[in-house]
Amino acid sequence: MSIIFEIPTKGPGLYEFTNQVQDYVRANAQDTGLLTLFVRHTSCSLLISENADADVKRDMNEFFARLVPSTDQPSMSWVRHTCEGPDDMPAHIKAALTPVSINIPIVDGCLVLGTWQGIFLFEHRDNPHHRTVAGHIVS
Repeated sequence: MSIIFEIPTKGPGLYEFTNQVQDYVRANAQDTGLLTLFVRHTSCSLLISENADADVKRDMNEFFARLVPSTDQPSMSWVRHTCEGPDDMPAHIKAALTPVSINIPIVDGCLVLGTWQGIFLFEHRDNPHHRTVAGHIVS
């Protein structure tokens, strides 16, 4: 069973799509299995993170912005790949540091996520994008 999730973004940040994934699993999963999610882009990633406190998302964004700043910052003057803008190569680096695929067990037809866990697309580019995530269930 396969699906493509479509996630519009408005710039850097975490975009939760847990409910879309849960709906798909409920409609298509057998009792047990494994869901694989794979983001089909090189400048965003996937995370399972806390979804209860918005400060987690803000802190995550701030951390990665400090870890890998835009190439218009002096600390990033060594970067060669700048033809797509000052946020492009930093976005590739952030995607290399975070997962582009995740696996989540399915038990009794439901995702086995913790109480405060959500599934997020982590957008690393400054401009809006239309992202796609491939999902596949193996029973």
